[in-house]
Amino acid sequence: MRHASLLVLALMLLGCQPAGSKTESADVREFLTHYFSTWSAKDMDGYGACFHEQARITFVHQGMPQSQGLTDFLHGQKLSHASTTVPMTEVPTDMKILSDERTAQASVRWKLTKGADITLGTDCFTLIKTSTGWKIMSLVFYND
Repeated sequence: MRHASLLVLALMLLGCQPAGSKTESADVREFLTHYFSTWSAKDMDGYGACFHEQARITFVHQGMPQSQGLTDFLHGQKLSHASTTVPMTEVPTDMKILSDERTAQASVRWKLTKGADITLGTDCFTLIKTSTGWKIMSLVFYND
């Protein structure tokens, strides 16, 4: 009986979440999926449009942050695609999202495939909702 009461209480609490939170998470999930698909499709204009013009990007390598502004980061991404001899695709494998109506934070595990090579890693996003949709304000990422 005690377990049944706890189960009913847990289900009631899940139903008490604000109605917008489920929609917002779906919107953020859709945005992040679009972000990864544009990169994999070599759509660098679409990829760049995912970022707010004031975005900062940080790559963590061996515990040390290497930070870049948006222009330098996007240039490096374009060069990566242009200089590779094999196609590269990056897909999200898991997303954890915390959002409200103005901002969101997301931790996304990903898998990068470059020919036969596979790299795993994590992107940590801070997003802002603008009049044109979600935009990336900050991206911190690292490889496993």
